[in-house]
Amino acid sequence: MTSPNSSPPVRGDRGAIEALLPHRDPFLFLDAFERTGDAELVCRWTVPADADWFRGHYPGQPVLPGVLISEHGLQGAAVLVALLLGGFSAADGVPVVTRLEDARFRRIVKPGETLETRVQLAERIGPAFRLSAKVRCGGARVAELLCILTAAGALARATGGEVHP
Repeated sequence: MTSPNSSPPVRGDRGAIEALLPHRDPFLFLDAFERTGDAELVCRWTVPADADWFRGHYPGQPVLPGVLISEHGLQGAAVLVALLLGGFSAADGVPVVTRLEDARFRRIVKPGETLETRVQLAERIGPAFRLSAKVRCGGARVAELLCILTAAGALARATGGEVHP
């Protein structure tokens, strides 16, 4: 149920995600999202059991790398920012991470498991968005991180320089 001051739930599948983000396979780590409030959403990703990175991380005992868990949360954050902005315009450029902090990993993720991540906007400072991502799998905490995202073009305009993604 939404309050009168919050947006109605918005759901999106892979096609909707691709319309909001420049990411594509094999580096798109979201399958679906649901905007659950003005400044939050929940996103999901089922880790492909046949993903090539499992050949080397680790042979015989495959574990999803923490950097990909982080990237999943960051992509969820980028979807929320895109929704807040009404999409990334050509002048905005692509979403970029300008800060990643306080990342904590609590559980191993195996091939075929589904991540569910709650992303919340903490604050907006000019062209930058400070967000938190809380990743869960099978009801258990997997990871938590704080990040700052901005659009490359907006960052360049704010700093008076060029930013190359």
